[in-house]
Amino acid sequence: MCGCGQSTSGFLAQNSGVATPDASRVLNDVLSWPKPSYVDALKGARLLADGAPVRVPALAIARAVLRTNARITAIGALSLAEATVRAARHESLPPEFLAATLLQESAYDPYAFSSAGALGIAQFEPETAREHGVDPYDPLDAIRGAAALLADYLRAYRDRYADPYAAALAAYNAGPGAVAYYGGVPPYAQTREYVELIYERWARIGSYEGSGNRSPALKRKE
Repeated sequence: MCGCGQSTSGFLAQNSGVATPDASRVLNDVLSWPKPSYVDALKGARLLADGAPVRVPALAIARAVLRTNARITAIGALSLAEATVRAARHESLPPEFLAATLLQESAYDPYAFSSAGALGIAQFEPETAREHGVDPYDPLDAIRGAAALLADYLRAYRDRYADPYAAALAAYNAGPGAVAYYGGVPPYAQTREYVELIYERWARIGSYEGSGNRSPALKRKE
């Protein structure tokens, strides 16, 4: 697929046959990666998915990914979370904001495909992907591209709208033309729900962190 050095197949659990209808064994086979299936990956997954608050954004994001998409392995979730943090920090974005957007777009599924034709983990439309030089099938490149596009919107809206994050999300969802026409988040029910759900995810990721994350999403809830 891509020259990123890491196959997207490593992010999703591999299914394998089982000899007996043991429910716990079937579940472990579905979620285990790497093989062999007798390695109990569920225990490792639970360490990331549950437990006390964490102080590292990548761990909080990995926890959110695992709780959202059971098909992603623990190591895959952590790899994608680390890529999200790197891309967000490169663009001076809150990592939790970028992660919440990707969770809403695709639940971090590198193979996601929408009925409207949007592709991959960041749900780029083919035309948008070409315009921004993004390979939508490469999750690492798509994460980078989504961070760059959201950062561009934020820079454009920071001094224009009271909530530039909401405006940036609306542009990502409905297009910058709709944001310009309506002077902010357009009155589309789907777009307004999209923004609200991402803010909820953003706040939830922040709640997984033990460092008192003071994101706009959390402040908005107060």
